[in-house]
Amino acid sequence: MSEDNWDVVVIGGGGAGLAAAVSAAEQGASVLLFESQTELGGSTQLSAGLFTAADTSVQRDLGIEDSAEKFFQHYMDLNHWILKPGLVRTFCENAGPTLEWLIGLGVEIPARESANAHMPGLAQAGVEDVWRGHVPKDQGYGLVQVLDKARRDQGVEVVMNTRVQSLIVEDGRVVGVVADDIEVRASSVVIASGGFAQNKELVDQLYPFANRGGDSRFVVAAPGSQGDHLAFGEQVDAAVTGEGWGLTLPTVYFQRYHHWQSGFPPKSRIYVNGAGRRFMDEDASYAVSTGIIDAQRGGAWVVFDEKARVNLPGGYTDWASERVLEEADSGRTLRADSLAELAEAMGVPVDSLEAAVARWNDQLPNGVDDDFLRHRTLANKGSTANPDPIDQGPFYAARLLPAELVCTHAGVEIDSNASVLDRTGRPVNGLFAAGEAGAGILGLRYVGGGNAVANALTMGRIAGINAARTARGESTVSPTSTAMTTAGI
Repeated sequence: MSEDNWDVVVIGGGGAGLAAAVSAAEQGASVLLFESQTELGGSTQLSAGLFTAADTSVQRDLGIEDSAEKFFQHYMDLNHWILKPGLVRTFCENAGPTLEWLIGLGVEIPARESANAHMPGLAQAGVEDVWRGHVPKDQGYGLVQVLDKARRDQGVEVVMNTRVQSLIVEDGRVVGVVADDIEVRASSVVIASGGFAQNKELVDQLYPFANRGGDSRFVVAAPGSQGDHLAFGEQVDAAVTGEGWGLTLPTVYFQRYHHWQSGFPPKSRIYVNGAGRRFMDEDASYAVSTGIIDAQRGGAWVVFDEKARVNLPGGYTDWASERVLEEADSGRTLRADSLAELAEAMGVPVDSLEAAVARWNDQLPNGVDDDFLRHRTLANKGSTANPDPIDQGPFYAARLLPAELVCTHAGVEIDSNASVLDRTGRPVNGLFAAGEAGAGILGLRYVGGGNAVANALTMGRIAGINAARTARGESTVSPTSTAMTTAGI
């Protein structure tokens, strides 16, 4: 690590940091990247790599007409227009070009329909009417490998296993960082250190909803998600936005891993609330499912039968037939020979549960769902076989909870140039942020698979380009302006 002046220092080597570092270096800047862990990738590497974007070459090759304007409208509507429209519009307009940039670097996304987040192609990301979920080959790992190769090709130096301690601030301007008690000077700094999902104190303070899962809560974010961005923000009196927002996925109470390891619940299942009534499409996107489940009085249950349990595929840790049997034997998962007995054990009305299952059996095994349209969701997921009836005892019921903490949305507020804003709303000279660290795009509602990755890489790219411009003594530019287009975005 050289103590000489650098044009740009990037804090964090996840998707946002790598995108910022590569983009700054493409503009001719000398770039030094610090990563607190022993490998690059952060939460991006742990993800499916899904990237939400509009008006892309992948969509066009599939004959899909889309636009950034449609994406923007959907994004704002889903978030109740709480977010700053200008910032969100910038993201929506630049997500597509950022995806094309990634493809140019070597990311492979075939022009075919994808049934899930693990099949390369174009998938339904959330509840959008136009599919925008771009699934890359080799998942998030593949994205990181392509970005890391570009990082090496551009000569970006990396210091691993080194956590930046603080910013260097002189006369209201950020002029570098301190790492390992060494001052490293730079013309501009990009904070891309991730969120704070691994910091329980900050979760309690800024995203207490994540505690609704109680003892069943587990975290899938990268170990480096410690909230360093908030400490850096305090140094420059940065504004903080996104408090109370994040992504917590609904899971069964005994799940402890992301579904890649835990497995999936059986197709033949019904979700019922404290009144014993079905209340949702069991395969609804997590863009909306957590809120639906959390809104149910008396909580929520997943109900399935013996055939569904026995037919669970092997090789998974949680949704496995033997694991469910162990939970039932312990009494933690309820089990009964009849639906009436199961309802009594659940504390829900017997007639309501029996009626809910009877209607489910009349509809879903016959390929229709007049109430919640689950047949459409199943078709979009590539399901060709209808679910079996729920009619073979014993029957099981397990609690559903918002328990899988994926990412946090509170961070230092940024503008459309990815500049960090102070509490008065003015940009902090020389300081940029992106990803979970740079808040204002990930909002009240997660728009679906690929929201966080697209945000990280798109705003990381904008942050890197503007950090390089700052290093050259040029002003930051709006991403839709001619100057930014010329810069390559």
